[in-house]
Amino acid sequence: MRSILLAGATGLIGVELLARLLRDDGFDGRVIAPTRRPIGLNHPKLINLVVDATNRSDETMINILREAGVEQLDAYACCLGSTIRKAGSRAMFAAVDHNLVLRWGRIAASFGARHALLVSSVGADPGSRNFYLRVKGETEHDLTQLDFTRVDLMRPGQLLGAREESRPMEALAQIAARAYSRLLTGTLSCYRGIAAADVADAMTALIVTPAPERGVRIHHYDQMRELAASR
Repeated sequence: MRSILLAGATGLIGVELLARLLRDDGFDGRVIAPTRRPIGLNHPKLINLVVDATNRSDETMINILREAGVEQLDAYACCLGSTIRKAGSRAMFAAVDHNLVLRWGRIAASFGARHALLVSSVGADPGSRNFYLRVKGETEHDLTQLDFTRVDLMRPGQLLGAREESRPMEALAQIAARAYSRLLTGTLSCYRGIAAADVADAMTALIVTPAPERGVRIHHYDQMRELAASR
């Protein structure tokens, strides 16, 4: 029975991924989902740990997982993601999109997880002049340095879907993305807007049927759509 640690289960993609794992007969394991507020679901596959890990040590979080009955993890799926505006500052943004992502990665690896999946961003680059893309790139790089034998990096363009919280600028960006995406072909297709549901479907495919290859794999629009179609 496979067990997966899902960080960011209340976000746009995390909600979709959690729903798929809980209903997919191909996944007969457990989903351990740490969240700051209750998910509000009661399911035999789900362990929802209500905890704010931001200012807690790795050791404390490891003990919390053990007390919840977690002994072994097979995979780590991270759908955490914020914006500088929502976080309030660059430092707070990095605290979530880098530090917290890596914290849960270290914890998952300590429980034996060897497969990691991360929702990043198209254009992620540790050498970028853009702060957002630089943090995303640094997070990707640092995650690959942990004890995972396989890392799948999802690099979507503009995410399409309805969030619980209001993000007016993102709503406008979604409208624009739907309009211009059809014009982005060839090497530019990676910048197309993509439905959060498609990203979740792609991640589900990678979790339910893990690829035997080791190493780091980057998935842009075309690759994610192909994986999603396989579901």
